[in-house]
Amino acid sequence: MTSSAPLAAAVTQLHDSLLTTPAWPADAALLPSEPLWHWVATNHRNNCLLWAEEDLARRTTVSEAEIAKNKRAIDGYNQARNDATERVDELLLIGLGLVDAESARSDAPRSTVPAGARLNSETAGSMIDRMSIMALKIDAMRKQTLRSDVDDAHRASSQVKLERLLQQRQDLGDCLDGLLADSAAGKAYFKVYRQFKMYNDARFNPALVAEQKAQQAKTSGG
Repeated sequence: MTSSAPLAAAVTQLHDSLLTTPAWPADAALLPSEPLWHWVATNHRNNCLLWAEEDLARRTTVSEAEIAKNKRAIDGYNQARNDATERVDELLLIGLGLVDAESARSDAPRSTVPAGARLNSETAGSMIDRMSIMALKIDAMRKQTLRSDVDDAHRASSQVKLERLLQQRQDLGDCLDGLLADSAAGKAYFKVYRQFKMYNDARFNPALVAEQKAQQAKTSGG
């Protein structure tokens, strides 16, 4: 695959095929080895795991400890999802020749964008991340149209929603391909945007910093 080739259809096919694979998302061995597709699939895997934990976190008949466990898992999957999105952007930008490859993974990647190109506020990686979530919504809504324990009105309403979701994913995919085509032609570009998720980092989260200080004071005082 070249960096300027249409990507959305292949991304959609990968997302949907993985969702129908019995061992997915538990089995990380299903991740492709080719770097770009590895990270596209890794992003999708973490979205799938995140989706399942979000469902579990809404339970009302389990202990608070179980919900806290779900919430911590959500934080971890969300971090991994964002990390994978950044890897996708790095690889696409390197392939497009829009970033210095040696600095691509740093906190300050060096741009090699041609003069006059417009900056797109959303990155290609974030569009692919949104397509992953759309794939999950489509899969879940399609299952609603096949339920036998609900009435016809529920299935019909779900079918309307499914058709809208499919159109929304198609629109998003068209925008992705348009951005990549314009970027390959020197008309547009995007950047690697670092998320810097501070709530997961004990060096930055003020609540975790306070806990550490309290523990250190307790230890030194003892």
